[in-house]
Amino acid sequence: MTIDYYKVDSDVRLAEREWMVQTQLIGRDITDEAVINSMLIVPRHKYVLEDKQEYAYYGTALEIEAGQTISQPYIVALMAQALELKANDKVLEVGTGSGYSAAVLSRIALCIYTIERHDVLAHLAKERFQNQGYENVEVRIGDGTLGWTEKAPFDAILVTAGGPVIPESLIDQLAIGGRLVIPVGDKGDQKLLRVKKTVTRELIEENLGSVRFVPLIGTEGWSELN
Repeated sequence: MTIDYYKVDSDVRLAEREWMVQTQLIGRDITDEAVINSMLIVPRHKYVLEDKQEYAYYGTALEIEAGQTISQPYIVALMAQALELKANDKVLEVGTGSGYSAAVLSRIALCIYTIERHDVLAHLAKERFQNQGYENVEVRIGDGTLGWTEKAPFDAILVTAGGPVIPESLIDQLAIGGRLVIPVGDKGDQKLLRVKKTVTRELIEENLGSVRFVPLIGTEGWSELN
């Protein structure tokens, strides 16, 4: 594994990111060099609450604004790797959260469109992208289960919340040859699925393991009343 150090900023948390990459990613099953390099570059501590920054590079999920969470680094890397991104890919993310996952994807793919239903999270994520100079990320406030029709089709779609089923709107907006990664199951536990759309529009589904995400709320997800 060769890390492109010239791409990395010089902030004082670099050593912590190196430790995170070596112990939580390379030491497990994360082998995609683009994903590893991106997670070395993106300062995770700038995407968590100030009083949680000391834990930013630990292998744990952390609480963020609006009662939501940022996934542990390994899960972020696993989902990014599962997308099999190429440099010219157009990506849709459903569930912006703090913006960390979109930031990681933005260092790999051409452009990222991310949807968040919580106003406060969307605005904070925009500020973080601007502060970091990540100009290839566009944020929208809305129902992510319906996708982003105006920007479709997408080469890859990442859903960072667990739904009861895969939203049909997202399948429709997935390009031929595209990959969709989404947690599916009940509100307590889900299985992480990767779905690929073939040239015949057949969907090939693969189970990547058990995960636990916050519920995917929306028209084609869970109701807030459930």
